[in-house]
Amino acid sequence: MYFASIDAHAKVLHVAVLDKGATLVYEEELPSDPERLRAALAPFRPLRVVVETCPFWPWIADALQAPDVDFRLAHATKLRAIATSAHKNDAVDARLLARMLHSDLIPCAYPRTPAERERLRLLRHRAALVRTRSALAARIHAQLHQANLVLEREQLLRVRTRTWLREVAEPRLMPEQRRLLRSHLALIDALAPFIKETDREIRRTSQLDPLAELLRTVPGIGHFWALLLAAELSPLSRFPDEAHFVSYCGLAPITRSSGGHTRHGSLPSAANRWVRWALISAVAKHIQKAPHSALSRYYERQRVRVGWKKARVAAARKLATILFHMLRRQQRWRG
Repeated sequence: MYFASIDAHAKVLHVAVLDKGATLVYEEELPSDPERLRAALAPFRPLRVVVETCPFWPWIADALQAPDVDFRLAHATKLRAIATSAHKNDAVDARLLARMLHSDLIPCAYPRTPAERERLRLLRHRAALVRTRSALAARIHAQLHQANLVLEREQLLRVRTRTWLREVAEPRLMPEQRRLLRSHLALIDALAPFIKETDREIRRTSQLDPLAELLRTVPGIGHFWALLLAAELSPLSRFPDEAHFVSYCGLAPITRSSGGHTRHGSLPSAANRWVRWALISAVAKHIQKAPHSALSRYYERQRVRVGWKKARVAAARKLATILFHMLRRQQRWRG
């Protein structure tokens, strides 16, 4: 068995290979080229190879896919030995990472398959388009507010509002404000067909995904949220229990214990922000669609006690626990 590490950058890869006795047998800086990488590592079989999480790991994993290659993806933020090294350069990083791999000390992340990565690209593409549209709408609202014009946020994107903007708002705006209004509305209109196209593809893909179909039985979880949660949480076998699942969802508060004292802090910033966003947003929709469900009643009790912001997070945490058991047992929502 050989143990290889790759310190990846946009243009170069620094590769280090150890044998089973932890002796450095190969070290080289290579161009970021799949053929050169495969050729360099071909003599070393069987091979266990590790790459830190970075924008370049997917093509490296695809290039090295083979029956006698065991690919490991290292969780970059947990590699404290490298992050705090006094002497840090690509060669040192690669050698140290290879030795950690040889000693089985790598904190691993889940390397997604090409199909899973493609599905996540679709979802993130749609989220980016909607985020851009929201930013444009927010700038329009800012100009309206400066002219003492108030328009409900959900009204701005409706067709009938254009007449009000043209006949009522524009005469009260300054010339540059009118140019901004017209240009931003044109950009919003240009984004609309792209958002509709991604929505159609998400709906089609969601209807073919068994996990997404199961998640859609929860009131408040539509095609987008269902497919996002199914894509982010698969495979469920990664989570040994509900505590690990809730922690991955970013809904377990930071806990610090010392000297017999325990303090619970805020939610961790390094958790999966997509899953946390989906679950907290789903709670708000769920309360509207199923106001008398057990989850909605739990939210209402917490809202009275700690306020709506903390109550929504608490309800999202409870929803995560429910989803863990639903997905593990393949059961539909029971309310």
